[in-house]
Amino acid sequence: MEKDWAGGHDPLSAAPRSAENKELRDVAGGNVSYGSEEEASAGGLGADNVVDWEGEEDTEKPLNWSTARKLKNFVVICYTTFLTPLGSTMFAPAIPQVMAAFQSSNLLLASFVVSVWILEFFFGPRFLGPLSELYGRLLVYIVCNFLFTVFNIATAVAPSLSALVVFRFLAGTFGGCPITIGAGTFGDLIKPEHRVKCISPVQYLGPILGPIAGGYLAEDLGCRWICWVLSIAAGVGSIASVLFQEETYPVILLERKAAQLRKSTQNENLRSALAGVDRSPRRVFARSIVQPLKLLFLSSIVAILSAIQGIIYGLMYPLFTTFPLVFQSQYGFGTGTVGLTYIGMGVGSLIGLGVADAEGRWKPEYRLLPLIPGCFFVPVGLLWYGWAAQDKIHWIVPIIGTAFIGMGVNTLMMCIATYFIDAHPLYEASATAALTAVRSPIGCLVPLFGRSMYEALNLGWGNSLPGFLSLAMCPLPWVFFKYGERIRTSPKHQLKL
Repeated sequence: MEKDWAGGHDPLSAAPRSAENKELRDVAGGNVSYGSEEEASAGGLGADNVVDWEGEEDTEKPLNWSTARKLKNFVVICYTTFLTPLGSTMFAPAIPQVMAAFQSSNLLLASFVVSVWILEFFFGPRFLGPLSELYGRLLVYIVCNFLFTVFNIATAVAPSLSALVVFRFLAGTFGGCPITIGAGTFGDLIKPEHRVKCISPVQYLGPILGPIAGGYLAEDLGCRWICWVLSIAAGVGSIASVLFQEETYPVILLERKAAQLRKSTQNENLRSALAGVDRSPRRVFARSIVQPLKLLFLSSIVAILSAIQGIIYGLMYPLFTTFPLVFQSQYGFGTGTVGLTYIGMGVGSLIGLGVADAEGRWKPEYRLLPLIPGCFFVPVGLLWYGWAAQDKIHWIVPIIGTAFIGMGVNTLMMCIATYFIDAHPLYEASATAALTAVRSPIGCLVPLFGRSMYEALNLGWGNSLPGFLSLAMCPLPWVFFKYGERIRTSPKHQLKL
């Protein structure tokens, strides 16, 4: 079977189903379990009444669609996937304007306005993935893209700072749909070896361009126009989703095929190959919540690496919210020019993406190899940026420091994510969900204390403290590279999910 980039499997492969297939298998965007032929028979299906693909080359199977048909789906998802990371950082350069507009000096809310957006990575997957399994990917895309547009409009007309925070949270939750289930769609359409290369660059362009666009929009038109521009872009994506996207989820497509055959042949016994599977809403939602929690609490590898990624990920957002203060007060940059200071971290992120994009050809632990040296980029970058900015060294010097931070953060995120996928061949999506369940709340909450820390310790020691914390975690990737396989394969660590 072809393994999905984000941890799924093609549930309708023509490969023989063995006893081990009774295990739950994660399909990107939602978990699907399927059983043996005996289970299908037990569900009332005879061999002649099972509707499946017409072989591996069946043109109705999304993996075999024409390039043009795939491309129109691909372009829409790439576009909408770009918008959510764009919105997460677009507000950062305009924070002083936002606080002035609402006449607030609350430092916690100032940080939360930016970081609340990323809570969508915690809440969104909890219900969007199961819904896509129950009702198909297309319906979830259309509804979420529409709501993403609505709540972005709501942020543009928000009457108070608290309302702005709530509307940004809701916009981020529904805007995260393409990221949550987009990997599953790419898994439906694209062969495994090409999936990471197609998806990853799109996700990381948003955080680079967001602050640049947001800075100049806030300077020239005001901070509310950041929301209006994002609303217009979201509206375009919503319309494109209706016009050009198709259902790609093989489970839904096969069920539709069975329904058409029942109607045309008048044979009510016809069922899809997954007819015997329990896909009730209760079962689907319970599985999407319980399995990640079991992995998180029962697997030391998942728990520790998730905590590491969460802490490092959380370090980025205090930097995002303090760039305007640092470069406006220390270097006299305008609101528009401040947006350009985020380029250093963005370029570093792209470099880190290239470093981490290596195939795990031997065993999953080889995914961690780039991280062994790469994890040192974060403490180096934090110390570099903090002390250079405090001493008011030429502005390019602290920006180079942020490039090291971006490089280290992205190397860590990509290496751990791909390691989880390879190390949990039956539970990849659950392992990834456990990772986001830890990372997103930490990434949202850490910035709330970041500005207070900088005020108390100044830029030098304010960045040195998290720098030393990240330095203390640097030996752990080597430990898991050396002993991870022993832990994974030990009978006492085998998980029964």
